[in-house]
Amino acid sequence: MSTINIKIYNEKAENIGEEKLSKDVFSLDLNESLVYQAMLAQKGNERQVLAHTKDRSEVRGGGKKPWRQKGTGRARAGSNRSPIWIGGGVTFGPTKNRNFKKDINRKMKQKAINIVFSDKIKNNAFIILDKIELKEFKTAFVDKLISSFEKKVIKDKNKKRSVLVINDSKDEKLKYSVRNLEGVKMINISNLNILDLLKYRNLIITKEAIKQINKNK
Repeated sequence: MSTINIKIYNEKAENIGEEKLSKDVFSLDLNESLVYQAMLAQKGNERQVLAHTKDRSEVRGGGKKPWRQKGTGRARAGSNRSPIWIGGGVTFGPTKNRNFKKDINRKMKQKAINIVFSDKIKNNAFIILDKIELKEFKTAFVDKLISSFEKKVIKDKNKKRSVLVINDSKDEKLKYSVRNLEGVKMINISNLNILDLLKYRNLIITKEAIKQINKNK
């Protein structure tokens, strides 16, 4: 199996070795259409159907014919629930029965994620961290950790911070320590998704999370 070598860093942004990554996962060619398809599928499946208008069967009233059929000089009317009446039903309006869900198979979804990983490696926006250990809830610690990487490792000309941290397991201390930092988000490997990978320019991922990706490729 052909591999590529990526540097591993500690919490002080110091290089402590290298990790071998599979080229089948982390060295794929860019396929924009597949990534776009995976993105649309996730956005569609997460979308909530909120807009809803009532048609003539749902609005109140309409039990009695407004006036007799003939002899009044007015147009025929059978119900005040008609769409042409004020307060009547809406024709062709949005309804809660709409379905935005899109299907994409697991292999395509995983390949799209791997393509984004590969692109970040090519653009020096992929950092492997040995481990993150928090003994207490400490936002300042995480802020300092990310700042160290921004100064020494991350080659991002954009001054606005944009970092996604992927941990190998659920960590409440890390989760609550990160949430107040602007431009930073933390997820664990089980919640890995294409939208977060595309939204954040730089990626910091733990060594153990990498092993899980290699295992599930």
